[in-house]
Amino acid sequence: MKTIIRYFSFVMGLMLTLPSLAKEKISVMLDWYVNPDHAAIIVAQQKGFFEKNNLEVEIIEPADPSLPPKLVAAGKVDLAINYQPQLYQQVAEGLPLVRVGSLISSPLNSVVVLKNSNIKTLADLKGKKVGYSVSGFEDVLLDTMLRSIGLNNQDVKLVNVNWSLSPSLLTGQVDAVIGAFRNFELNQIHLEKQEGVAFFPEQYGVPAYDELILVANRNSLASKKISAFLTALEQATTYLQSHPDEAWQAFVNHKPKELNTELNQLAWKDTLPLLATKPRQLDAKRYQQMAEFMHQKGLIPKALELKDYAVELQ
Repeated sequence: MKTIIRYFSFVMGLMLTLPSLAKEKISVMLDWYVNPDHAAIIVAQQKGFFEKNNLEVEIIEPADPSLPPKLVAAGKVDLAINYQPQLYQQVAEGLPLVRVGSLISSPLNSVVVLKNSNIKTLADLKGKKVGYSVSGFEDVLLDTMLRSIGLNNQDVKLVNVNWSLSPSLLTGQVDAVIGAFRNFELNQIHLEKQEGVAFFPEQYGVPAYDELILVANRNSLASKKISAFLTALEQATTYLQSHPDEAWQAFVNHKPKELNTELNQLAWKDTLPLLATKPRQLDAKRYQQMAEFMHQKGLIPKALELKDYAVELQ
């Protein structure tokens, strides 16, 4: 009789344990190698917020930064980090993508010059060389900023510097760069014993937007694991802002040799205030303003309807 009781006690204990073991698997592909922009995702992993939400998360760094949204569209990964402006173009091209959350809820892009240069205002760019990495949106961004002060792209010389933004500026190859992330390039310049000055697009005619967003395949939106992922991100972001030093340690522990750098430490402090505190929240008006901007600038054939590219999951 005692043997039977022990057996049933074992079975009941196993049944109570099984739900916690049966975690849902979900994959997320970053836009680039791990950096402080991904703080909420890494801390959610390191501090157990994904686990508390019954998730087993695979974090993937892409070999090619153009791949993540394509792999989501193809159903190869569940989520990808993407850029809000690029999302409109991808949806217009027919990719079944939809924004489900935000990581960085403000622009990071900026025009950066050296403080010791003779460029004190945006108007001083006239006749100067401006370095860029990606044509398309960055061209439009710069042109819009310049038009707000009576100039345009014809008044500057655009130079493709192939992702070498800070070095090209520091060596004098160009006088300014567009596409510099304000939380990184300014700190990178500082570490080279120089100081940079940033001009922000949202202050020169460009609608405010979310720099980094999470996209899913629109055919998988019914999956509850996406909502659980966003809940874990929100919990991690709350923890980040309440315990920045402990969160930093958790972040670098993900890859100590790669992440524990002076540049990342400086960027960490500048990035935390920019994190989306409510990742699933969608500012419909702001998203539509950017859709109209993209259409007006000829980047997409028509201003897409909100439901075609963004949702706020419950």
